[in-house]
Amino acid sequence: MPDAPMTPAGAPVDARIAGWRTRTDIALQRALDTCEGGDPRLLAAMRHAVLLGGKRMRPLLVHATAHALGAAADAADAPATAVELVHAYSLVHDDLPAMDDDALRRGQPTVHVAFDEATAILAGDALQTLAFSTLAAGTALPDAARLQMVAVLAEATGASGMCGGQALDIAATGAGTIGLPALERLHALKTGALLRASVTLGALAAGVDASTRARLDTFAGALGLAFQIRDDLLDIEGDSHTLGKTAGKDVAQDKATFPALIGVDGSRRRLAELAQQMHDALASFGPASQPLAELGRRAIERDH
Repeated sequence: MPDAPMTPAGAPVDARIAGWRTRTDIALQRALDTCEGGDPRLLAAMRHAVLLGGKRMRPLLVHATAHALGAAADAADAPATAVELVHAYSLVHDDLPAMDDDALRRGQPTVHVAFDEATAILAGDALQTLAFSTLAAGTALPDAARLQMVAVLAEATGASGMCGGQALDIAATGAGTIGLPALERLHALKTGALLRASVTLGALAAGVDASTRARLDTFAGALGLAFQIRDDLLDIEGDSHTLGKTAGKDVAQDKATFPALIGVDGSRRRLAELAQQMHDALASFGPASQPLAELGRRAIERDH
């Protein structure tokens, strides 16, 4: 397999982001290759979950944050790979019949449809463990940084993060309207926790202090909420072909969403507020933060 490409120092923002994406795809392939020798059907399901597209927003955030803080790309490789493997696992499990029960993901049949439910559960489990083994083996990182990263990713993934948010989402589905603070907390965990962790992982790759990480966390918190609000709007405004997943599911399943609670116009106004918060949070980081700002813009303006 070819080495990960190096992006020229003066590359435009779009070219730099594209280079990180290619780098991430190569790293994901390499991580999956370490599992060769296991059950072929399980490995095929894992590859189906990871390698068939996706925005790669989370690993891009790791790389863009590390870049904004002056770190080399190889320092961000392991955490970027790990966070995307965790994200892939979460999608496999979210799509299961017992969860969101979806048949389409990234324009392809979901893993439990393409294979079977038991294989999908095992594939998700295996992707999660592969994430942590990849992170632990990150040779471009000091031992102390890797330990911090493991702790950050575990917290973002578990009961006080993504899994906890999913539990709240299940409880809120069909239960009537919940208040705005409760809805924001739900999505700060279900969606926002892993996005915030991505930024923190990039900051840890750069070895910056806690104060700098806190300033970046303000950006990441606004980004996580904005990402979910845009998702909610796309569910009612988009189509399945463009989204790569089933449109209209939130309304059909009586999900707790921002448009349902504050309306479409209110959701758009909230997006504008969050865009300003992201801009303000990055103001002191200078030109090197432009790719990070661009990822924030894409999160708000995307069509899938």
